[in-house]
Amino acid sequence: MNNTLLPLAGVLAMLFCGSALAQSQPALTPEHQIAHDIFKELIEINTTDTAAGNVTAATEAMAARFRAAGFPAEDVQVLGPLPSKKNLVVRLHGRGQARPILFLAHLDVVEALRQDWSMDPFRLNEADGFFYGRGTSDIKQGDTLLVANFLRLKKEGWTPARDLIIALTADEEGGASNGVQWLIKNHRELIDAEFCINTDAGNFETKKGKRLLLGMQTSEKNYVDFRLEVKSNGGHSSRPTKDNAIYHLAQGLSRLAAFDFPTNLNETTRGYFEHTAPLETPATATDFRAVIGPDKAKAEAAARHLSESPYFNALLRTTCVATRLEGGHANNALPQTAAANVNCRMLPQDSLPNVQDTLKRVLADDRIVVSVVGEVVPAPASVINPGIVSKLESLSGKLYGGIPIVPVMDNGASDGKYLRIAGIPAYGVPGVFTDVEDDRAHGKDERIGIKDFYDGVDFYYEFIKSLAGGQ
Repeated sequence: MNNTLLPLAGVLAMLFCGSALAQSQPALTPEHQIAHDIFKELIEINTTDTAAGNVTAATEAMAARFRAAGFPAEDVQVLGPLPSKKNLVVRLHGRGQARPILFLAHLDVVEALRQDWSMDPFRLNEADGFFYGRGTSDIKQGDTLLVANFLRLKKEGWTPARDLIIALTADEEGGASNGVQWLIKNHRELIDAEFCINTDAGNFETKKGKRLLLGMQTSEKNYVDFRLEVKSNGGHSSRPTKDNAIYHLAQGLSRLAAFDFPTNLNETTRGYFEHTAPLETPATATDFRAVIGPDKAKAEAAARHLSESPYFNALLRTTCVATRLEGGHANNALPQTAAANVNCRMLPQDSLPNVQDTLKRVLADDRIVVSVVGEVVPAPASVINPGIVSKLESLSGKLYGGIPIVPVMDNGASDGKYLRIAGIPAYGVPGVFTDVEDDRAHGKDERIGIKDFYDGVDFYYEFIKSLAGGQ
């Protein structure tokens, strides 16, 4: 009898616990349920730049939702240079009281291999308070925030004061068909706007569970590769000479390794150090205030301290670092060629000629030829827009207890660059909080918090309406 009752008691306990757990998790609101369904659909469409990937499949899936919601066919444009690399542009018409606002996110993701993950990367997995899957943080949650809220606003019959445009694009992560570049070149009229809000830039920061700041990206460093190359006559390795291409290059690279570009702050980085100083430890806060202060000696000392952090160092200056090496053609021959790739991330206010000339000066060897790899068109910074800052401050007070709004310069790259080059200011506002100590974008078991995701849906609903006005 006891042998029968004990397992039964265990089963009843499990059922009770499961029921209690289900009751402790509130049902999703209709708006959150739609966002969940969109997010799941997008995560489970492979949009990598591989034979298995197809951005157009995601584009068409989202276009179908807009058409079903009553958006006219002419306002739901699916277009691009290749069958698998089509972009989606959707327009919500307003009353024409100002130029349109463009909202941007990309649909493509980097590759994820099943054997590298703890779960299927192309399924929306929910565990431990997180959504897991490729693109959960880069940047299919951004696509979802825009799609779900445009559908909601349409359903509510809300008319903005100005037109609102969504562009969901291909090949931001790589590939030959970058959607923003293609749209600017071929259909600028579809995305032309007073400014752009990019969900794939900026940072809403949390640390150790505490929400710290709303980072609005106004600029990003400009990417450029330089090829350093030395030529020599070569010869037999049994009769070495001092004229060795590898030695010339190595000595020049050693000089580069010891060099730092000078500190060069701009409107955005000054604002970052000013507004985040209260969030730092006393010593770091002192350095933040000193590096933007009037005392040159204190500013230089603060910059030296801050430069010990790779992140702060990247905010202070242009950086250049050797990333690849090649040299020689045989084990028993003197090298005829030695080459290196040096990757630079230029501040928006820096220039390509200045960086190239600085490299030549630091390498200090005329035998080292320094050439630019590929075509480089640096993007300017977007001037901080006080209207956007004001809206963010209001929402921060309403939703997050008034945490600070901080201008940020991203060290990486986003499609906002191409809009800035084209004369359309771009501002990164991600909407979803992420842990600065647990950023898994492009990595194994990419994830975002479930609560952070739904809070982001609500934030963007308020943000879109406050930016655009309407009734």
